[in-house]
This record gives sequence, structure tokens and C-alpha cells, in this order.
Amino acid sequence: MILGFVILYLLLSVGVGLAAARRVHTAKDFAVAGRSLPLPIVIATVFATWFGAEAVLGISATFVKEGLRGVVADPFGSSLALILVGLFFAPRFYRMNLLTVGDFYRLRYNRVVEVVCAVCIAMSYLGWVAAQFKVFGLVLNTVTEGAVSQPVGMVIGAVIVLVYTTFGGMFSVAILDFVQISVIMGGLLYIASVVSGLAGGVDVVISHAAQAGKLDVFPPATFAAWVPFIGAWITMMLGSIPQQDVFQRITSANSW
Repeated sequence: MILGFVILYLLLSVGVGLAAARRVHTAKDFAVAGRSLPLPIVIATVFATWFGAEAVLGISATFVKEGLRGVVADPFGSSLALILVGLFFAPRFYRMNLLTVGDFYRLRYNRVVEVVCAVCIAMSYLGWVAAQFKVFGLVLNTVTEGAVSQPVGMVIGAVIVLVYTTFGGMFSVAILDFVQISVIMGGLLYIASVVSGLAGGVDVVISHAAQAGKLDVFPPATFAAWVPFIGAWITMMLGSIPQQDVFQRITSANSW
């Protein structure tokens, strides 16, 4: 049954991409959905971008190992990045009517700076995208009980994502993000209710986590512990501000 839902979702992804392609006529349509997305879709696509496969499986595993201090970069650092973008950058970027972050660097400086920054931004995505595909491969490997290996699952995921993004651009990404976050939130709430029930209640789970030190946010009061802690936090918080995914979702809205 689970495998059937996964296959249905993959087919839906491709179908949405092909359907959204009918609305793509210009570069503006492809890159920022013609600046036509309503607020609920924008909220969903921002949330889904920062709460995808890597966050659901990867960050949760990190929390189990290291507690809250181990996830200071994501979700805490990334959440603060979105707040800073919304307060100080989003209004200005939206009014400039640009398609990419690179466009801003070209206008502010020159073409060379634009190209260099675009290359740096693309390279910075390699690890994050790889994490998404790795988890995608793990999910397919698990639901097929090993019939699909993790590397093959990663390739399947990459092909599907390329298909719907190539044809539908931001239109298909936004629609699928809305579907994705609905599925994720519904699934997590259901799992949380089942697991907490098996454990004896939410208070028992929280109490056990607190006793194990998993809810301690700050590291020990030593220089060696605080430097990487602050570094991870600031890197994610400030380094995520000039990223294309954040910029793209800001400028895809139908109004500010």
C-alpha cells in the first residue's frame, strides 16, 4: 500500500510538471511563476523548501544523536535566515522585479561579478541537493524492500525532479511543494500520535528526551564547544540569505 502511494506521488509529480508547462511562455513564467502565486502557495513552497526529505529524516536523526544543539544550523539557523530575509530583503528584492540573485549582482556591480556569484551559489547547492536525492533513494529502497537499490532510487528521483522542473519551472515546483507539505505535515502528525501513544504519552517522550540531555540547546561553556556551535548557526543563518531558492519564492508572489 505504501509503495502504491509512493508510485502515485511520483506519477503526480510528472503530471503536474507537464500540466504546468502549458502556463510557461516566458523566462519570467519559468523562473518566478509569472509573479502570480497567492500567499498560501508561497507559504507552502517556502516551508517545503526548508522542510524536505533531508530535514524530515536527516535532521531528525541528528537530533537523536546530538540533541537540540546538534541542529542549531537547521532548522534554527535557517529559520532565522527566513526571518531576516522577510524583514530586511524581501520588500527591496520584490520591488526590483528581478528573476535571479545574479541579476542583482549584475545591476549592482557587473557581468563578471554576476557570473562568479552564480557559480558560487550553484556549487553551494551540491551538498543540499545530494542530501535530498540520497534520502529519496533511501525511501524507495525501503518501501520496495530492497528491490530498488539506493543508488538507483537516487537516479529515479533525479530524473523525476528534472522532468517536472524542466517543463513546468516554478509553477510545478510551487504546486508540488503545496502537496508535499500537506503530506508531510499530515504524516508527521499521525506518526507523532502513534509513537507518543506507544511511549505512554507526549509528556513521557519529552521527559525522556530531557533526561537524556537532548533538549539542551547550548553546548558546554568551553571555547572548543562554542566556536563550532556559533559557526554552524551563523553560517546557515547568514549564508542562506543570498540563495536563489529564497529569492525565487519571494519574487514569485503575486503581491507584497
